[in-house]
Amino acid sequence: MTKDLAMIIKKYLEITKPGIILGNLISVISGFCLASQGSLDLSILILTLLGVSLIIASACVCNNYIDRDIDAIMDRTKNRVLAKGLISLRATLIYAALLGLAGIAILYFSVTMLTAVLASIGFIIYVLVYSLHMKRNSTYATLIGSISGSLPPVIGYCAISKYFDTGALILLTIFSLWQMPHSYAIAIFCFEDYRKAKIPVLPVVKGILVTKKYILLYILAFMFASMMLSFSGYAGYKYLSVSIGLSIWWFTIALSGYRKNVDDRLWARKLFLLSIITITCTSIMISIDFSSSVT
Repeated sequence: MTKDLAMIIKKYLEITKPGIILGNLISVISGFCLASQGSLDLSILILTLLGVSLIIASACVCNNYIDRDIDAIMDRTKNRVLAKGLISLRATLIYAALLGLAGIAILYFSVTMLTAVLASIGFIIYVLVYSLHMKRNSTYATLIGSISGSLPPVIGYCAISKYFDTGALILLTIFSLWQMPHSYAIAIFCFEDYRKAKIPVLPVVKGILVTKKYILLYILAFMFASMMLSFSGYAGYKYLSVSIGLSIWWFTIALSGYRKNVDDRLWARKLFLLSIITITCTSIMISIDFSSSVT
């Protein structure tokens, strides 16, 4: 492989946002394992992961395409491939279309129609509703975006259950609520970037103090939603103990944002990192501490 070809491949890989794909695949596995109840079908798991990966990659490419103007303004995104014009826009759209169609085809023909429908809904919400419109026009964009971000574990679950039930609804709720304080933390430590780009995130529109209050409320809601997975008989009590412990830790760190002379940026980064730890550990516990009482 020549150096030039390697650079081209790297650029096309970068615009799929591999880190986001990986994080979502962890949640897909958690939902899949929860529904499998210890009896894993590896071929279906691999096909589900592949299909979801391609669709998320397509959505991320579309997001890069749509946000290329504001990415060029923001310090943390100004070096992104499309913000610097390193790939043609026509090639980007073709690439996104091929990834998305391939992902939908894999889920539809090799997994279940329901997983393909859920993935399509997630794509539409993230690309057309969130990225193309609400992100630039409403503080509610974060809430809408959280719906698409919460679908991967549901897709993993429905790949086995083959229908949307209470377990799927609880997973949707847990992961939607988690994304709110996670996203608000990003908006606080990147406050100046969002302000410069005129993106109406909650800290810019309502202020950081108001955002801190919402963060506390969403963490509490996340904790109670997480508990419902055990109380409804889907997960065990080891999962419940870990979930409650993580939520209390997360809530405690959120409360520390009210201390005098706190550095909001450093506090928000700490909160963000803890949110990653929380959802990763939650996903792992969902995967390994399911309840055999659910059939």
